Amino acid sequence: MNDWLIIIGMGLITHAQRLVMILFSGRLVINESMREALRFAPAAVLSAIILPEMLQPAGALDMSLGNERLLAGLVAMAVAWRTKNMIWTVAVGMVVLWILQAVDWTILNEWSNLSLWLIG
Repeated sequence: MNDWLIIIGMGLITHAQRLVMILFSGRLVINESMREALRFAPAAVLSAIILPEMLQPAGALDMSLGNERLLAGLVAMAVAWRTKNMIWTVAVGMVVLWILQAVDWTILNEWSNLSLWLIG
């Protein structure tokens, strides 16, 4: 019962926030600096959702070459920077992720251990 009250309460809060903006949309005056700051809100929210999943796929920080999500995310960032097209960014990022997940990473790990042995 307590879970349902929390879910209903969060739904009411969400709709109340939207209702306030709808009711006062004609009366609210937003200055130019606030408008400029609000332009970056979608990118900030999307980054806050995606970045932890890229850097911590198993719950712990993983910045290795074995982190398929990080590598696919870096490729997607390059595509986004170059094309400025959301559809291409998502499509290329997903295809790269699927390809990287299908690759056998033991070969790369063995090569990386060999290179560390040769350097050390």
